Amino acid sequence: MAEAPSLKADPVAGLIDIPLPHAVSLWPQTWEARLAIVLLLAAIGAAVWRFTHLRRINRYRREALAELYRIEHARNSGSPELLSKLTVLVRRTALAAFSREQVAPLVGPAWLSFLDRSYGGEEFSQGVGRLLVSGPYRQMPPDGAELQSLLRLVRRWIRGHHA
Repeated sequence: MAEAPSLKADPVAGLIDIPLPHAVSLWPQTWEARLAIVLLLAAIGAAVWRFTHLRRINRYRREALAELYRIEHARNSGSPELLSKLTVLVRRTALAAFSREQVAPLVGPAWLSFLDRSYGGEEFSQGVGRLLVSGPYRQMPPDGAELQSLLRLVRRWIRGHHA
């Protein structure tokens, strides 16, 4: 006799699949969270705009400081040549920051007074800054300490003047 196939019950056949939960949305579910995201994006956008705006506005300062660095580290700069280069640099920087009508006609003490007012000090009209006006006409050229003080003053003015 032929053996009948065994009809064993398959133990896995009777299992039911477990339903999976719905996918979780990455979009916030509450309006407060959505509002917070919008405000955060607006703040980031405003910060980026402000940074690029200030960077663009202060470009002339970076260029002036780079030119000052080149003047300061030029090996063949004598004191009269250094003074004339500094005078031109300060004048060009002022013309970039302020209106031409305000800066161009100024000479001598009026020029130094303008630099003092735009910086908030008195180092130009009362201190070493007078070399910008009187330096080329002095009998004795300024010494190294005076030139270093003038370079530091010009650097502080470029960084700190306000229009």
